[in-house]
Amino acid sequence: MSSSSSTVDMDPDVALRLFEEGATLVLLGVPRGTELGIDCKSWQVGPRFRGVKMIPPGLHFLHYCSVNSPSCGGEIGPKTGLFLTLKPREILLANWDPKEEDLDFSASKNEEEVSRVRATLRELDPYLGPYPYEVMRKWVSLTDRLSEELANDLQPLSGRVCAFSDVIPETPFTHTKDRAEQPRNDTECQSMREGLDRLPRMKQREGTELRFSVIPEKTYPPGATPAEITQWSLDLSYALETVLETNHRLQPLNLLGELQFAFVCFLFGNVYEGFEHWKRVLTLLCRSEEAMRKRKDLYLGLIAVLYHQLGEIPPDFFVDIVSQNNFLTSTLQDFFQFASGAGVDSTLRKRAEKFKAHLTKKFRWDFDADLDDCDPVVVELPEGVTVD
Repeated sequence: MSSSSSTVDMDPDVALRLFEEGATLVLLGVPRGTELGIDCKSWQVGPRFRGVKMIPPGLHFLHYCSVNSPSCGGEIGPKTGLFLTLKPREILLANWDPKEEDLDFSASKNEEEVSRVRATLRELDPYLGPYPYEVMRKWVSLTDRLSEELANDLQPLSGRVCAFSDVIPETPFTHTKDRAEQPRNDTECQSMREGLDRLPRMKQREGTELRFSVIPEKTYPPGATPAEITQWSLDLSYALETVLETNHRLQPLNLLGELQFAFVCFLFGNVYEGFEHWKRVLTLLCRSEEAMRKRKDLYLGLIAVLYHQLGEIPPDFFVDIVSQNNFLTSTLQDFFQFASGAGVDSTLRKRAEKFKAHLTKKFRWDFDADLDDCDPVVVELPEGVTVD
């Protein structure tokens, strides 16, 4: 983002209101060439960049990654992001820490420093890029279920959402002697598995983990009969209710906010774990037949969330990731089948039908086809019988 960014396309009244009421991010010392973005848009930082102004109050996702100097190859580092909730006219101050290659917001706690910046804001103004107003509606539609409290509960205790996990050895070797005493084998590895087994076991550094709801591995209650195991393995309602009771008992619709949080982490933060959790939650919701009959509001909300999410992802996203094993089409096929079943609220049924028609037209997906038609048929032959 360069200081030449303008608000040419912004409605003058909106521009004035954002100028008067909007928050300001003052980001000092960010190296030239750094990729930095807020919400749905990112830029390459120019030499005059000092921050972002006219930011609508509310929840935002700031994301950035350092770039080596051209002499070092200009390689882009892993992306770091953080969720921020900004108040009207708030000034948030951060300095770039070259050693950590990260933004240090500790200066924001210094009232004298913030007051000094506020007093010189007019002088800083030419070096502040305006918030990309053209993406505001998109951002709001992707996060309308995600509250400040929920975002704080889900993001790591470190306050940073990192594309690559920060891992450390499970057994710390603080001295050379400790490492020397570990079993060694100087012969060549015979397989990749053998090589991996020789590497030290790693774990994620405490405080850097995303704090998603835990999806139970067993989808049925303790002591379930074989019939109940079959029932709750096909209908994931028991597992869904367990997740809601454990994590979102007072506000079940917060699960939709968690779905949005995971999606934003993946789409704008490059966090693959976010995509995996998005898939798990989506599978849980779409394959819970009994819950669909009981929780009308949750499922009406799900359709709205998915409508905006599927409308914003890049075209090659489906080809590269989502279409693997027909994940999305098969999951939504189950959802539409359950939504048309007996006992489902008529408003939800009609909304699901319209959503199905929209996806069929937009992506040319056929939800009525048998997705297993192309699978090879495996025929079990009696023992001793052969085929010539």
